[in-house]
Amino acid sequence: MSLRLKTIIGIASIEAVLLLLLVSMTLDYLKDTNYEGIQKRASTTATLFATTTKDAVLSYDLASLESFVQEVLKNPDLVYARVLGPGDQLFAVAGDEERNLKPFVADLNVQDVDDGIYDTFAEIQEGGAVYGRVELGLDINSLTETITEAQQRSATIAVIEMGLVALFSLILGTYLTRQLQVLTSAAKGISDGHLDIHIEVKGNDEISEVSTAFNSMASNLKEAGERRDLYELELKELNQSLEDRVNQRTVELREKNLQLEQANTEIKQAQARLLQSEKMASVGVLAAGVAHEINNPLGFVMSNLSTLEEYVKNYQSLVAEYESLLQLKDSNERKEQFRKIKSLRDDYDIEFMNEDLDGLLHDTQEGSVRVRDIVKGLKAFSHVDQSDEMQLADINECIEATLKVANNEIKYHCEIVKRLGDIPQTYCMAGPLKQVILNMLLNAAHAIKDKGVIEIETLCADGNIELSIRDNGCGIDQEDIGNLFDPFFTTKEVGEGTGLGLSISYGIIVDNHKGDIRVESELGKGSCFTIVLPVSTEVKK
Repeated sequence: MSLRLKTIIGIASIEAVLLLLLVSMTLDYLKDTNYEGIQKRASTTATLFATTTKDAVLSYDLASLESFVQEVLKNPDLVYARVLGPGDQLFAVAGDEERNLKPFVADLNVQDVDDGIYDTFAEIQEGGAVYGRVELGLDINSLTETITEAQQRSATIAVIEMGLVALFSLILGTYLTRQLQVLTSAAKGISDGHLDIHIEVKGNDEISEVSTAFNSMASNLKEAGERRDLYELELKELNQSLEDRVNQRTVELREKNLQLEQANTEIKQAQARLLQSEKMASVGVLAAGVAHEINNPLGFVMSNLSTLEEYVKNYQSLVAEYESLLQLKDSNERKEQFRKIKSLRDDYDIEFMNEDLDGLLHDTQEGSVRVRDIVKGLKAFSHVDQSDEMQLADINECIEATLKVANNEIKYHCEIVKRLGDIPQTYCMAGPLKQVILNMLLNAAHAIKDKGVIEIETLCADGNIELSIRDNGCGIDQEDIGNLFDPFFTTKEVGEGTGLGLSISYGIIVDNHKGDIRVESELGKGSCFTIVLPVSTEVKK
């Protein structure tokens, strides 16, 4: 697209936008003003008409109402007028007969009128009671024609204005681009290899400065071209030898890349197997307490169901007696049946049953949810994650979910103290992160021999989320702290640990999340593991 065409389009576009805004605002003002006037006039006329006819409607003076209807139609543009009494009785009507035969539908806005008549009404009231109403139809065709004519004239003016702007833009663009065409022609000559071009400089404006710079550039290009020809001869010889070496090196690099890809695939598979192995080891530790954890809610669920079964039988018995009552016609028999029903209600203690039902149902539902959560949590930890992609997650929610799974292993000899701060969500691998939290919770629980406390705290500082798990267990020897994250290193007795938990946790936090794990410990006093995760508001590649 040429500069001249851009100039024409640019100026015409600006003028068109301004003109459209002006015309649109003017037409909107014209419409709003006229429509508002029509609505006010119709409302005022209807209100006055209702006031005029009120006494005649109250006294059922139909002759006066006919006179009032004829009189109000003398107002210009009124098409019809009707007076309705109580129960929508038609007391008087005049005007367009065809219009009077149609059902009345009031128009809320003049803009919504589609038949050329603005229908309105006013209620006839006395002492706050409605005794009827008046209905009027106002012809707005002349107003619509006036607005349409104004729109057509505005469009004509806009077209003429756009034509004048385009003509002015064409003249201005031609003037500005004449010297540029000379520069364009010279540039094409240089691109074709003619470096001896020199253009004439006219005037003392910016375009003349460009022309002078163009001549200087052409001269420099000519000198550079001569030097380039000399360098090309040398480069051709050098390139020939380089191509052979590059091809050989490319083949070697391809082979190395294939080996690296294969090794990377094997490493990922090994990592996945190690993670699954550690998960299954953790699940095995937890499984011992799951049966007891599930039996507790199942016990009171079954007890509640037994009680509910008894209540249902009682209700069924009462319903049967009520049905028998409905079949009896003799008053004595009905009284006897009433006494029997009352006796059954007292025996069953219906009021107590009704009060007990909500509690039974609530406890049964709560117990079922507890069983579901325990099974769901174990299932989530026992399967390899199908996706290791980053997702937006709440670290506090990850902690709560992990505690539900580890609860049966911890709660009998450890008190959990949570101080979960107000931390932002961050992109992370939620599944592996829960595995890290589970490993550290189980390590803390195993470090406590009898009764102890595990403190869990989260906070956000310096753009990082810090998760601390502190216990008052046996602690770790300072000589062993440096080896904690080595594969297969463990301070537990033989057969009690795999030595992979902290190693896998370190890989998940440091390698996958670019975070850190800090350890503080003292023999006989306990340990504190702090996970540091950078807050990320976007997915890390």
